[in-house]
Amino acid sequence: MRQVLVTGAGGQLGTALGAHTWPEGWELVGFDRAALDLCEPAAIAAIVAERPWAAVINAAAYTAVDKAEDDQVAAWTVNALAPAALGQACAAAGIPLVHVSTDYVFAGDKQGAWQVDDPVGPLGVYGASKLGGELAVRTSGARHAIVRTAWVVSAGGANFVRTMLRLAADRPALRVVADQRGSPTAAADLAAALATIAVRLAEDAAAPTGTFHLANAGATDWAAFATELFRQSAARGGPTARVEGIATADYPTRARRPANSLLDLAAIGQAYGIAPRPWQDALGDILDELIGPIK
Repeated sequence: MRQVLVTGAGGQLGTALGAHTWPEGWELVGFDRAALDLCEPAAIAAIVAERPWAAVINAAAYTAVDKAEDDQVAAWTVNALAPAALGQACAAAGIPLVHVSTDYVFAGDKQGAWQVDDPVGPLGVYGASKLGGELAVRTSGARHAIVRTAWVVSAGGANFVRTMLRLAADRPALRVVADQRGSPTAAADLAAALATIAVRLAEDAAAPTGTFHLANAGATDWAAFATELFRQSAARGGPTARVEGIATADYPTRARRPANSLLDLAAIGQAYGIAPRPWQDALGDILDELIGPIK
């Protein structure tokens, strides 16, 4: 049995990795916050050295974007120093590392989708700390794949889909930002892509390494996302609400968000043959789980 170490097993992505159907002969071993303290480099090194892992997937992150502005040490510790420790330990053990990053490493000021080699320019602590994690992994000496993603949603955890459904249960109308564009990403689809990459890296010494982007196909904005969400929810007999699009300036937050989070998906397709499905289809699967199938 070949084992894959996954950090952040209790989070949205870690849960999806645990639910993913791995190939025969492969097994995921997940560590949540209680089992692995990412603030302790020695603990990280000990876990990696514990057994001959086939690969490591770092699905853990400090994702409280607004809180990070006032909690910089914690954000940098989890998002940058922990990946540095993982990278160093993986390099020493000869284990490939798959590291998850974010669209927030970009400034969001580009027209069109961000290429993997576009200049970075994070707008806040969260994005800067995630960029620090990327740099740590790249310079660690470990064989690695860095996978940037955006707008992750699922039937579990705290995310946009669950928030919208909860609010719609009590409110007839919702005001949602309409001038931030991106592509929603189903945690299940992201998990499947990460598993594909981890297995390939473990089995093929010549497997592509470097930086890749993964999101579901198709562009939207938060207001249009909410509108489609409620259309599909209503078809299932679930909550619905009228969506009023507003400007980012009308919904101030502690941290600035990228106006454009669209990620170009060509690199991951060329390297690993991964062709993400439309985000609307992925959303349907999430709503099937939360509400039930279309009636």
